[in-house]
Amino acid sequence: MTADTDRTSLLTAMSDSILAMAGEPRLEPVLRRLVEGAKELVDARYAAIGVPDDEGEGFGEFIYTGMSDELVANIGPLPLQHGLLAAMLQEKEPYRAADIKKDPRFNWWPDAHPRMASFLGVPIASRGNVIGAFYLTDKESASEFSQADQEAIVLLAAHAAVAIENARLYELTRELSVVEERNRLARDLHDSVSQTLFSMTLTAEAALAAIDKDPQAAATEVANIRDLSRAALKEMRSLIFELRPADLESDGLVATLEKHVDVMRRTGRGDVYIEAGAYVPQPIAIEQVLFRIAQESLNNASKHAAAGRIDLELKIEDGNVRLSVTDDGDGFDVSDPQIRAHRLGITSMEERADELGGRLRIESAKGKGTRVVLEVPIA
Repeated sequence: MTADTDRTSLLTAMSDSILAMAGEPRLEPVLRRLVEGAKELVDARYAAIGVPDDEGEGFGEFIYTGMSDELVANIGPLPLQHGLLAAMLQEKEPYRAADIKKDPRFNWWPDAHPRMASFLGVPIASRGNVIGAFYLTDKESASEFSQADQEAIVLLAAHAAVAIENARLYELTRELSVVEERNRLARDLHDSVSQTLFSMTLTAEAALAAIDKDPQAAATEVANIRDLSRAALKEMRSLIFELRPADLESDGLVATLEKHVDVMRRTGRGDVYIEAGAYVPQPIAIEQVLFRIAQESLNNASKHAAAGRIDLELKIEDGNVRLSVTDDGDGFDVSDPQIRAHRLGITSMEERADELGGRLRIESAKGKGTRVVLEVPIA
């Protein structure tokens, strides 16, 4: 087997590995796999991959290989964008040098930094913008990097761009989900706890006004304050439970839903019954969406529909995961745009379903309860 064949086989294996990481939501493991693969691909002693920060002065991520953690600690803080490090981000073209120190853009090394000679730098670009760069030094099997080395890393950089952009999209999606949850909780606080606290304030003022003239009336108002404070505490406990990330990976979807339902029962938010005997555990990405839509549907039935009974069913049917939440509450006009936009978070649920290629259906009418059905295709 020739060296070129070896390189092609290695690059193919690496490409498959990197594409398999397309669903990895964290950027650091993606960069780690990329830089280790680049080092092996061109037989470099040292390799690094840098992703610039938002300010354009340093690196948000700078992952290295070939140096021990102790050596890196002695070198000091992460590098800034200067010299050849910056050039790879600004000039958008690969660059090779037999001796990095002879390049006019070379600045200096910290005292503990290993001395290096041959250099290969390759930008990582996506849609015309440089989003990172490979930095490789000291080819071990030759005095300098070759044109074939450069072409191999350029090809790897194309895969790297896809992997980095995917990881960034996952991060952005998580941030948007946090904002969405924060806004929903803010609405819930306003609708429940803050209103209860306002009622407590008015009741306390009434008690103060009556304390001298009518002690019995004041005592009644104080008892009302006690009841209101208990209700506020109960609601806060419920909201705090929702703030905690559901530990789906360790407990699984059914157990996590049962915990949520148990809290609803204990806080007097309805009689909820779960049927999940025909359910088979699914990948975490699917279970996260199932949980969030189930949670939203249960909360809507409890808080807005005045439901006495809520039934949740989870099963596998006709190649789909099927989730249904049915309540006997007030019901509503599904076509009412104000309810869709502001009250039930239907748009958010539909977007979550779309992410998985699923379909969300809501059946409801005033006075006839509501049924939410989610179907998600599975392999």
